Amino acid sequence: MIMSRIEARRDEDTVAAGPLVDRLLGGLPPEAVLTDPDVTASYANDMASFCPAGSPAVVVLPRTVEQVQHVMRTATELRVPVVPQGARTGLSGAANATDGCIVLSLTRMDAILEISPVDRIAVVEPGVVNAALSRAVGEHGLYYPPDPSSWETCTIGGNIGTASGGLCCVKYGVTAEYVLGLDVVLADGRLMSTGRRTAKGVAGYDLTRLFVGSEGSLGVVVRAVLALRPKPPGQLVLAAEFASSAAACDAVCRIMAGGHVPSLLELMDRTTVKAVNDMARMGLPESTEALLLAAFDTTAPAADLAAVGALCEAAGATQVVPAEDAAESELLLQARRMSLVALEAVKGTTMIDDVCVPRSRLGELIEGVERISEKYRLTIGVVAHAGDGNTHPTVCFDAADPEESRRARESFDEIMALGLELGGTITGEHGVGVLKKEWLAREIGPVGLEMQRAVKQVFDPLGILNPGKLF
Repeated sequence: MIMSRIEARRDEDTVAAGPLVDRLLGGLPPEAVLTDPDVTASYANDMASFCPAGSPAVVVLPRTVEQVQHVMRTATELRVPVVPQGARTGLSGAANATDGCIVLSLTRMDAILEISPVDRIAVVEPGVVNAALSRAVGEHGLYYPPDPSSWETCTIGGNIGTASGGLCCVKYGVTAEYVLGLDVVLADGRLMSTGRRTAKGVAGYDLTRLFVGSEGSLGVVVRAVLALRPKPPGQLVLAAEFASSAAACDAVCRIMAGGHVPSLLELMDRTTVKAVNDMARMGLPESTEALLLAAFDTTAPAADLAAVGALCEAAGATQVVPAEDAAESELLLQARRMSLVALEAVKGTTMIDDVCVPRSRLGELIEGVERISEKYRLTIGVVAHAGDGNTHPTVCFDAADPEESRRARESFDEIMALGLELGGTITGEHGVGVLKKEWLAREIGPVGLEMQRAVKQVFDPLGILNPGKLF
């Protein structure tokens, strides 16, 4: 029903660009409204493969809450779809434009409004870059844990929209656990505040959590109250090599069952290790079938690493190398940070999956991906936030080869099906967007889908907010 209303407007070519732009300029400065087709085309999509994107009618870059409200009022009056965007580093097509839409880019709303060491909160606008916030709160002895791989460029608003994760989630959790309150501009331009600034609060339905991960489909986040933690000591890292992925996954299970709380627990399979070696000449042994990286930021990290190293050896590690200081730790982490770039270099294009399974089934997933790789005659490397069971099988292919592209898409779908079979979920941190719409329906079932659509209808009765995403 929601989509049919939007499609009906498209039959009339939505709203003529001229009147739409004139209405927008009634409440926005000229430099905030972009209409050059060559410029607006650059805002059409995020970093996902196989996700269609339309042509925006206009791109708007507001600097104030009032300007965002004006955009949404105009969109409601003219029945024009609006696609909220951050830095467009997402991997699901959630920020992709639709034909004739207003792209609402929030990157210029980038102020850190408050940092409170006493309340341990930060109040920020959505365009604040994750790394900039981390550095700012660090000056106060505080720590904002969520750290997506794109943290140097991705924005807090985008992190909230897609419920981002990161390398440290095994100990500190994901973005949703740090969002205490939000200011949200609704589809009709009204401003709503959710949540709190306090350490505790249970008043009413938790609408804050509802917006986290909603991919801009329920409202536009214009301010966020974020929880902070005391800055932890510097971490030490251990690298353990294994002769099989199964042995590495066994080590992960032993570490978690033993009650250890690493700040990072990452796994790279042999395909990824080889890709990193080929690109960076890091000297990792060619015989490595799996590389496990563990880190601790406790007061006695060396002792924690020793205990985890012993568990790795008991699981069959062929070599265990603990770092002695921060510099060595950084060297050990370089391989993990290079993983996705190295895999992209294999064929030029990658399709990054985001399947999360129970930790106890991690080995089965990696073995299944190996079989899928052989079946489709494709290079598929797996990097994983192993402590969370969150894997990123990365399909390498030549986008200029239609047959190889078809096999890449089919292998991607088969990996998602495998994840569901193992009791997992289709996405641990990248979101649904366009890429996984049909898979969301399979995961949550018809009743769950009906309820989610009903929620969407309440917040966005005209269906103008990020139409075509999620479901």
